[in-house]
Amino acid sequence: MRPGEERPVDGGACGGVPALELLKLRAAERIDEAAERLGALSRAIWSEPELAYEEHRAHDVLTRFFEREPPAASWTVQPHYQLATAFRAEWEPPGGRATPRPLQLGFLCEYDALPGLGHACGHNLIAEVGAAAALGVKGALEGRPGPPPPVKVIVLGTPAEEEGGGKIDLMEAGAFKNLDVVFMAHPSQEDAAYLPDVAEHDVTVKYYGKACHAAAYPWEGVNALDAAVLAYNNLSVLRQQMKPSWRVHGIIKSGGVKPNIIPSYSELIYYLRAPSMKELPVLTKKAEDCFRAAALATGCTVEIKGGARDYYNVLPNKSLWKAYVENGKKLGIEFISEDAMLNGFSGSTDFGNVTFVVPGIHPYFYIGSDALNHTEQYTEAAGSQEAQFYTLRTAKALAMTALDVIFKPELLERIKEDFKLKLQEEEFLNTVE
Repeated sequence: MRPGEERPVDGGACGGVPALELLKLRAAERIDEAAERLGALSRAIWSEPELAYEEHRAHDVLTRFFEREPPAASWTVQPHYQLATAFRAEWEPPGGRATPRPLQLGFLCEYDALPGLGHACGHNLIAEVGAAAALGVKGALEGRPGPPPPVKVIVLGTPAEEEGGGKIDLMEAGAFKNLDVVFMAHPSQEDAAYLPDVAEHDVTVKYYGKACHAAAYPWEGVNALDAAVLAYNNLSVLRQQMKPSWRVHGIIKSGGVKPNIIPSYSELIYYLRAPSMKELPVLTKKAEDCFRAAALATGCTVEIKGGARDYYNVLPNKSLWKAYVENGKKLGIEFISEDAMLNGFSGSTDFGNVTFVVPGIHPYFYIGSDALNHTEQYTEAAGSQEAQFYTLRTAKALAMTALDVIFKPELLERIKEDFKLKLQEEEFLNTVE
């Protein structure tokens, strides 16, 4: 096949519309046909929020959705896939050509909630987008005349994004092995094909002092709360020397039990964030020096424990998000400028770790509200009927982009090349399967 040439799409064109565009229209129609069931899926998850690794009802709702998706038994569903609340659903076109390795496209669903706020990050909509986009690709390929392409559509239910890193668990279990491209989308206040989700290191700091009567003989005590306060202030002072792109935020989780007792124990939890895995250790070292200095100044002993897993920054894939933008604009999506996109700020996600082992896209989408994520107002917006139009429109854009990947081998090669170049820039070897 010559460079730039598309994989043949049997059936030709209709009324001057290229065959691939007809498939994209069919994908969008298939999503619209399933809109009521997709909305019910999202509402079921939203109405009963569950925390990381505890998403049992969401797991059951999603697996039933694919098990009952017509025609009967068209999806091969594996409940409790590697984790109690993860799942895997696969579909291949019937009668496909036997090939050693079909193209494998993954669509990711998240569905964990935030403590005290419910779905204030809209993970119910992430689950809906992933499911809808997969249905769109399946629907387009089912209605296509001629022999089906060698492709497998895979939906992965990935729990515990807010805490723990369910995608990292699944990576370590081999769930992403042999996937060629992965797709998901995240609710936001705007439409962006990419935002620089940053690398994150979590740390728990514990200070141990000595309890004593705070009025009678405080000089006999060693104040662990003082250490925590000093550490907090040390980091606040450090901010002047921090890069503008670094983020440090934390809480004092424990600081004593009674005012007339010198606190013998205190505990802080901090999140440290930097644009890349190359910069994160630099920030981590500076923060740990602040923690240790507080212990030295107060006479406490200190225990610093990093989180089990760092979240990596999301690697951009320009070829992939350019294809997504092109498809999104056809649907009326108004994207922020590339400059605003590349210079914006975002949070952190375990999807970043995924992008170090397989090319992927993690666009953000407007849901009809200017409310900010992680607020009560966003929880309300994520469960609204208005959010449905924007959610399904995003799913259509993802499905259309996946069809481009299937039928444009040149695009797939560019995506793979972008992936390799970004890994080289990060000085990371792609060693995780």
